[in-house]
Amino acid sequence: METAIQLWTLRELREPLSDVLDRISAAGYDGVEFAGIGDPGASRHALDEAGLGVAGVHVQLEDLQSDTRTVGNQVRTLDAPYLILPYLDDDHFASESAVESTVTLLEMLAAEFDRPLLYHNHDHEFVPLGDGTAFDALVDQTTIGFEFDAGWAHAAGQDPVELIRRLDGRVPVVHLKDMTADGEPTALGDGVVPLQGVVDAAREAGTEWLVFEHDNPEDPVDAIQAGIDGMTPLLR
Repeated sequence: METAIQLWTLRELREPLSDVLDRISAAGYDGVEFAGIGDPGASRHALDEAGLGVAGVHVQLEDLQSDTRTVGNQVRTLDAPYLILPYLDDDHFASESAVESTVTLLEMLAAEFDRPLLYHNHDHEFVPLGDGTAFDALVDQTTIGFEFDAGWAHAAGQDPVELIRRLDGRVPVVHLKDMTADGEPTALGDGVVPLQGVVDAAREAGTEWLVFEHDNPEDPVDAIQAGIDGMTPLLR
C-alpha cells in the first residue's frame, strides 16, 4: 500500500500548494488526496515537481451532478485514479426507500465517469435499518467501491476491521483516522481505533492507498510529520 495525506487536514496552512506538497514529500508520503479539484493543471505540475502521486479527489455532489463533462475533464487532467463523493446527508440513509434512492443516485453518477466513483463514509450512515445498518444496505445494493473511513466507522460503534474485510475488493482507499472514546478526531495512536487491525485488513482487502486524515489538528505542519510517523510502523 502507498501512503497519502488528505489535504483537508492542511486547509488552515496558508501556503502555496507547491510548498505544501514539498513538505509532504519531504516527510516521506507517497502521495496526496485532494479535497476539491481546484486548478487541476497547476496541481498536476506541482505533484510532478514534488514527486508525489495522487490517491484520488473529493468532489461534492452538486459538482458531480451539475457539470459531469467538466468534472471528468478536470479529473483526467489531474490524473486522479478515483473520484470520491465525500458526503451525503442524513436524509439519504433515513429509511429503506431513501437508501434505494441513494443506490440509484450513486450508480447513475458512477456511469458518467471514466474512472471509479467511491463513496466516503462518516458515522451517520450506520443508523439501524432492517437487520443491519443503512451502510450495510448500501454495500449490499451497490456495485461501486468505497473510501472507507475507519475512524468515523468506529465512532459509530462499528468494527472497522470487520467492515473492511466485508468490503474485500471494493475498498481501494482507506482513511486511517484515530478517534477518542468520545468520537473526536485525534492523532494516530492517541485514540481507540484499532489501527494495526485496520491496516492489516486493508492490505488483505486489496487496498491501494492508505490516507491519513485529521479533521482538526492543532498544528497542520506538525500533523504532516505526525501522520507519516504514525502510519509507517503499521505498514511494516
